[in-house]
Amino acid sequence: MEAIAGWLPEHLGAAPAALLVVASFFTSALTAAFGVGGGLAMLALMGLFVPVAALIPVHGAVQLGSNTGRTWHQRANVRMDIALPFIAGSLLGAFVGAFIVVQLPDAVLKIVLGAFIIAITWAKVPGIGTLGKLGMAAASAVLAVVTMLVGATGPLLSSILAQILPDDRRALVATHGAAMTVQHGLKIVVFGLAGFAFWQWLPLIAIMVVSGFLGTVFGTAWLDRIPEATFRKWFRLGITILAFDLLRRGLMDLL
Repeated sequence: MEAIAGWLPEHLGAAPAALLVVASFFTSALTAAFGVGGGLAMLALMGLFVPVAALIPVHGAVQLGSNTGRTWHQRANVRMDIALPFIAGSLLGAFVGAFIVVQLPDAVLKIVLGAFIIAITWAKVPGIGTLGKLGMAAASAVLAVVTMLVGATGPLLSSILAQILPDDRRALVATHGAAMTVQHGLKIVVFGLAGFAFWQWLPLIAIMVVSGFLGTVFGTAWLDRIPEATFRKWFRLGITILAFDLLRRGLMDLL
């Protein structure tokens, strides 16, 4: 046990680290099967053990690994005609977002984002399913700016892709992974430039990424067995729960 502890960051015991490694498997499996939920579940669990100053960069690194693994394993189903405009827009949005000073409180942004996710999950938005490459790039640029403000664009991106890809669950999950790989990659670059000491967390991150990839393989097999109608039902339910939680947190911050 002492030998294991020597590879871990200060203040993180072997038992919590083991729990996070196991959780990485199941949260990655959840996202690989339903395209949503795993990242936020992992963030909530890591918040119990990881210091606040390290939480977002370490979570971002783990999610970068998880989404990269999902994109690679499901690469045959990635819609590059959709993914590439979103990737280009993400790069542009991250650059623009670095120079934007937003006056809206974080709580208000969470409420607006939560309400918007619910709206586009349960109502057909005219034109969103036929967005051209320029439109998808613009939407992704906005998402990249929003993620720098509230860090909760995974469900929002999923709900948008669900309207663009209404009949192909495999393409939805795989393309979401490709787009989120870029989003999390940009976060890592920003935190690295800011001086965050990733090397202290590398052993744990590496093991969690491996565990997450195994979860991705398991979740993908599950995705292949789920009927399209069943997937859409649980996808909408999961997205709605996450959106209501975002609303709850926004309202609590206002009180």
